[in-house]
Amino acid sequence: MKPAKTLIDGAVVAKRNLIKIKRVPDLLVFSTLSPIMFILLFAYVFGSQISVPGVSYREYLIPGIFAQTVIFTSTVTGAGLADDMQKGIIDRFRSLPMSRSAVLIGRTGSDVANNVLVVVVMSLTGLLVGWRIRSSFIEAAGGFVLLLLFAYAISWVMAWVGLLVPSPEVVNNASFMVIFPLTFIANTFVPTNNFPSVLKWIANWNPVSAVTQAARQLFGNTNPAAPPADYWSLQHPVWYTLIWIVVLLAIFVPVSARQYRRAASR
Repeated sequence: MKPAKTLIDGAVVAKRNLIKIKRVPDLLVFSTLSPIMFILLFAYVFGSQISVPGVSYREYLIPGIFAQTVIFTSTVTGAGLADDMQKGIIDRFRSLPMSRSAVLIGRTGSDVANNVLVVVVMSLTGLLVGWRIRSSFIEAAGGFVLLLLFAYAISWVMAWVGLLVPSPEVVNNASFMVIFPLTFIANTFVPTNNFPSVLKWIANWNPVSAVTQAARQLFGNTNPAAPPADYWSLQHPVWYTLIWIVVLLAIFVPVSARQYRRAASR
């Protein structure tokens, strides 16, 4: 099928998913309340006890919350596909004259739009608690784009999981068990300097640390007098993040498409 036709079909599926959010606003409300809670909790409760040399803790914190939230929000992709499989919606799609790839393209595309809304809400909340962007407009825009690209790559991982498991509840539980430690064993909330040696090595090579550090640099939320990081991943966090994005998409786009064909033919 022609690429243009696939994109058009994908846009229709994305619109269907966005309409679902409009009709069930709880999906958006709870996906935005959680990061707001984290921002307020860390800024006003833990933030008073955490000091980051050369930078306000709230400016250090917000990029980490961004990274954690867009990753967690990407689990909506897997849960949505698992829900469609469970309810037989995928069977209806199969009966229509549409590209099979459109379902995955539409699902991941709509979740990018969902992430944009969540990032806007988080940005406004961050500004209210004292976060500021101290770089140029282009650099700041690059920071937001990088976060969304990373979330998009993670959404394809979640798409594969959603097609693999029998229900959205399993997707949520399985993703929580992986993503929660992945976002905490990182520099999202505190510097990794005082981590135990093994955890420090894991945290500094963790892609979540890289995308968080990249966002901090692009937003101007770093200490300019700080010595260079000891790890290449944090010396070049933008490049390291882009490498992860390319690798994840190269692996999970075809794997998810193959799993979709298997799941839809059952």
